[in-house]
Amino acid sequence: MDALDVHLNGSYLDATFGRGGHAALILKRLGPDGLLIALDCDPDAIVFAETRFSGDSRLKPVHCNFSEIGACVRQYAPGGQVNDILLDLGVSSPQLDNAERGFSFRQDGPLDMRMDPSVGEPASGWLARVESDELVRVLKQYGEERYARRIALAVVEARSEQPILKTRQLAEIVQRAMPAGAVRPDRIHPATRTFQAIRIAVNAELEMLHAALEAAIGVLAPGGRLVVISFHSLEDRIVKQAIRAASKPPPANRRMPSAPGFIATLRPVGSLIRPTDEEAGRNPRARSARMRVAERIGTSPSGGQP
Repeated sequence: MDALDVHLNGSYLDATFGRGGHAALILKRLGPDGLLIALDCDPDAIVFAETRFSGDSRLKPVHCNFSEIGACVRQYAPGGQVNDILLDLGVSSPQLDNAERGFSFRQDGPLDMRMDPSVGEPASGWLARVESDELVRVLKQYGEERYARRIALAVVEARSEQPILKTRQLAEIVQRAMPAGAVRPDRIHPATRTFQAIRIAVNAELEMLHAALEAAIGVLAPGGRLVVISFHSLEDRIVKQAIRAASKPPPANRRMPSAPGFIATLRPVGSLIRPTDEEAGRNPRARSARMRVAERIGTSPSGGQP
């Protein structure tokens, strides 16, 4: 909240809404003429927003993916700009806790994993058709899984016998594929990285993040803040690279010693922020959180001066 620096009558974007923890804090700092646009691609989150903040005209819930930030802000924000943007990435706690959504193997449920269950293909459908080499790539790239090939072979063998339709069914396949000694009680569950990788693939999360960051910079008012909370290294790397690309010219080389016409649009604010031990103790799911902050500089998207 300190990084966002909310002003009384400003316009703000919360993407994604989740269950409104950040939205509630922003609204506490907003005046009667302020605006908070709350995006979420999960229909359940939008229903919750409309119920929890019923009657608060300052909040505008919008059902869409955060890759559509540009169109959404241009439609709802005055002048097509917002003062600050918060991107809170990944899956929300209610999604993890609802076995029917299929994000977690802690409770058995259908292997779905879609952020928006009304569109796209569930994880079970994707697993039924994905080629072995592509599954290895996804597990390595998105899950940073050391035993990607062993797991992929186990999945292909298991699905040849029966469809993989349930979360615990997949978790057990992954666990059995692990070499002796790789499964220990003091480590994360062996299926954790596999579930992360498949979820990212099913929802095209990294492609959506690239689009969201580009769009966010385009609709952020000069002096406005971009605050991004990510929960794994792949997301954080993309955020870090996007801020660097918008704030510094690309490295020079002998053929092109300087970047012609480069104009910075962002300025990094501070360094990477992680939760304290006390925060992680209160909320174990915050352990892997990483936050980066940048400020919009230069001309506005419409061409005016800051």
